[in-house]
Amino acid sequence: MSDTAKALTEAKARLKDWLFNAALPIWRDTGVDKAKGGVFETLALDGTPADVNRRTRVAARQVYSYALARQMSYAGDVDTVIDAGLNWLSGPAAAPGGLVYAVLTPQGEVVKAEFDFYDHAFALLAYASAFRVRPHDKSLEQKAIAIRDTLMTTYKHPVRGFEEANPRTLPLKTNPHMHMFEASLAWIEAGGDGVWKEIAGEIAQLCLDKFLHPENGSLREYFDGDWNPLEGEMGRIIEPGHQFEWAWLLVRWAAISGDDKFIAPAKRLVEIAEDFGTDHERNATVFELWDDFSVKDNKARLWAQTERMKAYVALQSIAATPEEKAGYVEKLIKGTEGLELYFDAPVRGLYRDKMNPDGSFVQEPAPASTLYHIICAIDETFRVEM
Repeated sequence: MSDTAKALTEAKARLKDWLFNAALPIWRDTGVDKAKGGVFETLALDGTPADVNRRTRVAARQVYSYALARQMSYAGDVDTVIDAGLNWLSGPAAAPGGLVYAVLTPQGEVVKAEFDFYDHAFALLAYASAFRVRPHDKSLEQKAIAIRDTLMTTYKHPVRGFEEANPRTLPLKTNPHMHMFEASLAWIEAGGDGVWKEIAGEIAQLCLDKFLHPENGSLREYFDGDWNPLEGEMGRIIEPGHQFEWAWLLVRWAAISGDDKFIAPAKRLVEIAEDFGTDHERNATVFELWDDFSVKDNKARLWAQTERMKAYVALQSIAATPEEKAGYVEKLIKGTEGLELYFDAPVRGLYRDKMNPDGSFVQEPAPASTLYHIICAIDETFRVEM
């Protein structure tokens, strides 16, 4: 066994032990609100839940996480969390037209009633994930199609993509589109109808045509109503974590669509995020750059480290030679080591969220929403063989 293969095997073992024996149990046993329903937003670093207002996206992400755990052959109870999340989506969070409210109190009272595209992308991902492990439950697909139909009839952009609101609000954003793309791919893989493939194809092409900088290949975040980069500073912001995440999605789409034109842009996104958006002294991908690749915000969020891992899993899957594959796997291993820095919490199974520029961590509770990023990256890493 090569040194790289050995290091990969050891990294997988560490990640599996942390996830299966610590993280999944604590976020199930303590992270679910057994009294009022739903899931808690955060756990303090001593394991105490915070009973604060709840974003619907968090319930959706926890459904995804525990459905994926089942697919990963986790033997523990996942249904407690899946049921809590699905019951919240179809109960207190349910809005007219099959939609969901974005923020509620712990008691289920609506705090934010305005449409939120981002939350609906995650509701779609939750239903796809649950459907993968509960294929007999056709209501999951029906609920997803109800959301999709309302998005298509009420929130579709007149040319391509989706609006943030109706009536329109600006800026238009790439991030919710990224998660709509992700949800569409999940439904394709779950056996959904052909409309999911049409939506995914439209978003993938919109990314190449509009989201990517025509000169340097970076991904912009904010746009006007015609998909032109926003004027001023907002139009110049780059998030390295999103660069990695889009690369992962574009490589997946290339495999599904059979169209290799998405590969080169994906590789360029990874190159920018690794070379300019990752602090190699800390081994951490930072939060924001400007479009000239100078650093805007040097804090390093946990989620960006998981996207770095996923990007290299994607690239190793399309490597042309064993040497190229080994190089990508070495970067993946480096990414896993970066992620593991965040696992240094007082209670095993919890994690830090923000690393300061000096390598220390912000003292704050662990957000439930981040487990979705972590389990996805670990699952992707498990797929790599050498």
